[in-house]
Amino acid sequence: MKCSACGADVSEGMKFCGQCGTRLDEDDEAADQAPEFGAERRHLTVMFCDLVGSTDLADRLDPEDLREQLGRYQQICADAIERFGGRIAQYLGDGVLAYFGFPQAHEDDAFRAVRSGLRILESLQQSADVPERDRPLDFQVRIGIHAGPVVAGDVGAGEKRERLALGRTPNVAARLQSFADPNTVVLSDTVYGLVEGFFTCEDLGRHQFKGISDSISVYRAVRETGLRTRFEVSRTKGLSPLVGRGQEAAHLLQRFDQVKNARGQVVLVSGEAGIGKSRLVESLRERTEAESHLWMVCHCSPHHQHSPFHPVAEELRRAWGFQHDDKAEERLRKLEEGLAPLGSSLKEAVPLLAALLSVPLGSDYAPPGDTPQRQKERTLEILVEILVNAAEKGVVVFVVEDLHWVDSSTLEFIDLVVQHGPTARVLTLLTFRPHF
Repeated sequence: MKCSACGADVSEGMKFCGQCGTRLDEDDEAADQAPEFGAERRHLTVMFCDLVGSTDLADRLDPEDLREQLGRYQQICADAIERFGGRIAQYLGDGVLAYFGFPQAHEDDAFRAVRSGLRILESLQQSADVPERDRPLDFQVRIGIHAGPVVAGDVGAGEKRERLALGRTPNVAARLQSFADPNTVVLSDTVYGLVEGFFTCEDLGRHQFKGISDSISVYRAVRETGLRTRFEVSRTKGLSPLVGRGQEAAHLLQRFDQVKNARGQVVLVSGEAGIGKSRLVESLRERTEAESHLWMVCHCSPHHQHSPFHPVAEELRRAWGFQHDDKAEERLRKLEEGLAPLGSSLKEAVPLLAALLSVPLGSDYAPPGDTPQRQKERTLEILVEILVNAAEKGVVVFVVEDLHWVDSSTLEFIDLVVQHGPTARVLTLLTFRPHF
């Protein structure tokens, strides 16, 4: 039994919650009432997704078939929205209203919303590859995203209450959705300003929308740029000089010199968000630019804390030149070239890394036959072998950013790298926030 007020576990027969003091033996009528949520002012990113041609669809399909097809479409939307921390507020017939930033806010809610919208389009396109009986119809959707202030809380009365956000922001998102072409994601200038650099966007000009007092600049989100942090975006525009970190920068440079003499080093860089951890690491790159060495940079993400090896896989894709539109054969070729220095281990390494990087195997390779645990152990060994092999040719600076968001498998990999530290020419730099 749980307390309805704070969620704490309570024993049968107790009259008051030991955690918060709430009375537990209220009458049945009060117990049946849903809890009220007070209205609160929030900054919210709102996404509207609407199905194109739904009236024609309803005219062509039997109601049962229509319900089944809409269910598949709604599941695709729900998976994409929930994957990036959004919340579905309402299903409006064939439309989906989603919030990013309520009830739980994140520092990158706008990014999450745009990535979710693009993911919906990708998933609808990929569904063409599944068996016809499990495939939704050739759906086309329009998606509009806007961010701004709202008042969020309960709307309605009795049993028909819903937790909704009210204000101009949802209205603008709805207008953007109506403006969008089929299978596109359009953003307001507010959202564009929050995600600029992370996505390739097309400027659609400034437009006036019905019921909206001022005109709005509209952008179409095309694809992700591959930049992974706000710092990387800033670097493309030019960084300001590093000020007040001379001692720390000199310390990193000293450790780099020791690695050149085959004495591996590990440096921990801890500090609050925005204090300049990444800028300090970048100062080492600037100061050693003229020297021959290799940088491997892994970025941990709050979106992928439960995705094994995600930061490592992303860095390998970047290092080996994977492109978003590469065909399966091209990705396999790049994987083979990346693993070629391993020599005799190639036949075993390719299937394991193919699974890690989502690369379809050709007929020349057999899928891994070991147990999942053994596959993981061999994957770890191969990843370390890749790093050590690179260090035999020259200094490697191995950076893991935002370690406080690391997944458990990547953390095991880092442990193994640290163990090899004294004998390999690897400078390991780990940045994280103090709570880690």
